[in-house]
Amino acid sequence: MIIAELEVYHSRPIAPTRRLALGMRNLPIDPAPGPGGVLLAGILAQTAPNVDADLREALIRLFDDLEHGRRIPQPRVRHRFQTDRVGLLRSTHRLVAVGSRLEFEFDDHLGVPVQQALGALYAAGSLPAGVRPAVFDALRLALVWGSDVDARFISAVMGGRSAELGDLRAWNDPVAWALELFDLEGAGTKRVVQRKFRDLLRAAHPDHGGHTESAAKRIAELTEARDILLANL
Repeated sequence: MIIAELEVYHSRPIAPTRRLALGMRNLPIDPAPGPGGVLLAGILAQTAPNVDADLREALIRLFDDLEHGRRIPQPRVRHRFQTDRVGLLRSTHRLVAVGSRLEFEFDDHLGVPVQQALGALYAAGSLPAGVRPAVFDALRLALVWGSDVDARFISAVMGGRSAELGDLRAWNDPVAWALELFDLEGAGTKRVVQRKFRDLLRAAHPDHGGHTESAAKRIAELTEARDILLANL
């Protein structure tokens, strides 16, 4: 299942004219940084360490300008950012759910690292001003990551949660996640939440048929969901 997706259009690495454009952007960021922010951070963490040394300072300056919504004269970092995609190659990056696990699918074999990094930065800079700070906080983590861009990275961007689809939902929209976990259309009253919590807790316990291996995680999730719902009544 595709959770977030970004198309980056770019010139061939050996082309004399270096151009860049964005294509399809499926970047959910409500609430920010959301799965879209996780994907953009992943692209930057994957590619920024391999950007040529003589371009890194210019890349950081562009990062700062985009974060603060400044006008971006072209070209920047030796590439012209444009809307026209004619004649450009396409790279598609995705955040996907494989079963319950979140994984990145990076398509970076056609372009050079700086092109993919620029694509992620320009996509982040095009987001509404209200969500941009949270997304750029995730990108800032990506710049200093310096390790494999895997489940540990996703967990770090998500504040320590595991890189699983359920945890993404809990992190990104905790109230909706808690209502889904409790099978409620609305929280109703504290009494309703507490009664539902007790029923689900009893069913999750191994003494009442719950799976021993997953009981601890299930009980922790139910407790967190209860606390979220009670806090929002």
